Amino acid sequence: MELASAIASDLLRTCGDVFTIQIVPPGWIHFELTHSTLATWLQSIVVESLGKGREQGDERDEGGEGEELITNAPCPMPNSLFAVQHAHARCCSLVLLAHREGLIKLKQPVTNTSPSFWDVISPNPLPWLNCDQTLRLNHPDERRLISELIQVVDSIECRDISGSVKWEKVALNLSQAFENFWCNCRIWGKVKITLPELAQARLGLLMATQSLLRYLLEGKLGVFAPLEL
Repeated sequence: MELASAIASDLLRTCGDVFTIQIVPPGWIHFELTHSTLATWLQSIVVESLGKGREQGDERDEGGEGEELITNAPCPMPNSLFAVQHAHARCCSLVLLAHREGLIKLKQPVTNTSPSFWDVISPNPLPWLNCDQTLRLNHPDERRLISELIQVVDSIECRDISGSVKWEKVALNLSQAFENFWCNCRIWGKVKITLPELAQARLGLLMATQSLLRYLLEGKLGVFAPLEL
């Protein structure tokens, strides 16, 4: 416990704004991301390209400037990945619906050539945090979806393990987490009227999910990521 406390004290000096740390007998050190760090990370998934995490040897990830990652040309849809493609299309349609209804405002609702798929004008940043700086997204299915998003990015960014990752399973797990989230975490109706910031934060989860589903489908699995079905 003494050694763990010394390690924890040193870590808190260098990254106390990123993690909260708890010492647990007989000497475990438990880390938890701060709410503000998690909110910043979620915002980055919405607005930034995943290009920095792409493997140099992956030709699908190494497109030239202006390459369109999503086209409207018909492509075959393998049955095993239809659930993933369906989740991607659902995310796109829901975000576009929110734009049309004024819940969020997009500069360009769909853009195939920009580094980020969604260009959110307002609210910017999305209201991930409450007034007390805690994450608005506390439903179990919201947390599960965030956990899956983290797992996907870890798999993409960690080159030591990316070669052994079963990307189809990763994509299916993410699409299933999205389906559970969509079934149990409403955006429209009463939530939109009485808790608009929560609705906008949930839309942010949709945009982050769409971004990673698109990358998995086109960058790792080599199949079409449809805008609609």
